[in-house]
Amino acid sequence: MQRRTLGILLAGSLFAATAAMAIPVTPDPVRDSPANTIQISWSHTTRSDGYVDDTWWATRDRCAPDYLGERLLCDAVGLLARGASRTFEAKMSDDMGLPLADRWGLMTAKNSPFIMSAHVETPLGIAAVLGFYRAALEKRGWSEDDGAVVEPDRAVVVFTTSDGPALLRLARQDNTTIADLSLRKPLAATARIQPPPGQVRLLLGNKTDQAADITVNEQTIRLAAHAGEKLIDSDAAADKLPDSQKIDLQPGKYNVTLKLAGSAAQKRQFEVAANETWGLLVGPEGAPLPMRLY
Repeated sequence: MQRRTLGILLAGSLFAATAAMAIPVTPDPVRDSPANTIQISWSHTTRSDGYVDDTWWATRDRCAPDYLGERLLCDAVGLLARGASRTFEAKMSDDMGLPLADRWGLMTAKNSPFIMSAHVETPLGIAAVLGFYRAALEKRGWSEDDGAVVEPDRAVVVFTTSDGPALLRLARQDNTTIADLSLRKPLAATARIQPPPGQVRLLLGNKTDQAADITVNEQTIRLAAHAGEKLIDSDAAADKLPDSQKIDLQPGKYNVTLKLAGSAAQKRQFEVAANETWGLLVGPEGAPLPMRLY
């Protein structure tokens, strides 16, 4: 009798689960946005002369289910992913000394003898992200300089810190706020990753198993699988890049498109200033992984 009852309950549960899988739901951007999966990478370089270089990058997918059963699965998996995300965020903030805006979908961070920087992409609006950074950086003892530029789709704020001047740039693109926070250190980088005076240097690499095309303002460069994949790990790795994977640009805004075979093209617009060096990696599923190196 007990076996029969158990069988009936199991069958009923399976029937209910199957039925739930077929019940359509209305998309809810707020509820369905938590991370469903998270990919994290970290590298640490040390030398006998005390040189230390830490690099982080992470991406996470978002769940937008069409059916109730998919939403239930998203909720369960997302709960685990958010736990891992909180652990990662706390560790990165402690190790790097830079805050990480909430609901991020992609982030990169660098702490080298030349610079401390972070790039974050989040669906939060400009005002919310700017408010978060102002509060978080004030707690760290950073003071905001006069003359901040705050517009509906962008913001530029300069801070004074005990380690030198720092810069926060925000831009709104396609329902995403892109935040770039950087503090350049006094030590000069190696000459081969420094840009020509007054210009910007962009270094390109590919972490995937497929060839990738990177287009920067109509100039397209084909990268073989894993070409320059370690360029953001250290200045020595960046120095080894061939000239074909280096582009010198004028300061300004640039449209960048990344394309892997069989995947949809991913597009971004980046703002860069004079005397900056950036690395741009083709990440998982063609995701662009930008990182300020100098």
